[in-house]
Amino acid sequence: MASPDLKVKSTITNEQVARYVVEKITVENDIEAQLRKDTTRLSQGGMISSSDVGSFLSLMAQTVNAKKAIEVGTFTGYTALKIAKALPADGKIISCDISTEWTDMGKPYWSAAGVDKKIDLRIAPAMETLNSLNATEAGTFDFAFIDADKLNYHNYFEACLKLLRPGGVIILDNMLWSGDVADNSVQDETTVALRNLNLKISQDTRVDSCLLTVGDGLMFVRKK
Repeated sequence: MASPDLKVKSTITNEQVARYVVEKITVENDIEAQLRKDTTRLSQGGMISSSDVGSFLSLMAQTVNAKKAIEVGTFTGYTALKIAKALPADGKIISCDISTEWTDMGKPYWSAAGVDKKIDLRIAPAMETLNSLNATEAGTFDFAFIDADKLNYHNYFEACLKLLRPGGVIILDNMLWSGDVADNSVQDETTVALRNLNLKISQDTRVDSCLLTVGDGLMFVRKK
């Protein structure tokens, strides 16, 4: 259960409904809850995924029997922890980030949760890591989560789609962007990029997809 002092992160539902979901229904263990609480104290703590998003990621990884996963954007490692927990003992998640400033914070929690051996942290521009993996491991991943710089989402999506096996799943966070993607009067570069990607994915014959009003909007994609 989320601590009542934590900020409830939802731009789609109202505060009462969001608090009901994350405080009454969503289940976190003590390690996950502590990592979330400690992260929210940071100056950029609002970037952490909400607990319902974390639970959804974990459930989806289990649903597709994921053994190999990749994450683009690690921050303090909350979602890496949630996904890693869903993987089998010999599973692996490759977590991509460009700095150890925040990722170092998550490592003790990964260790305490007993999932540190499953998490392969790659500190480099994400496209370098993704392109390197695609050179040797294309079509072998089961699950991908994208939550990094929004202007590169299109590139991350294409690279992750190549990495996935048929039936594999990609989840992209922040795809409703505080609701701005639905407001055509908002024309800043980031909003337009996400709006265009939503449309592209919805019409992409290589995948089946659904845009969910969870957190700040999750695009759920299954590779055909």
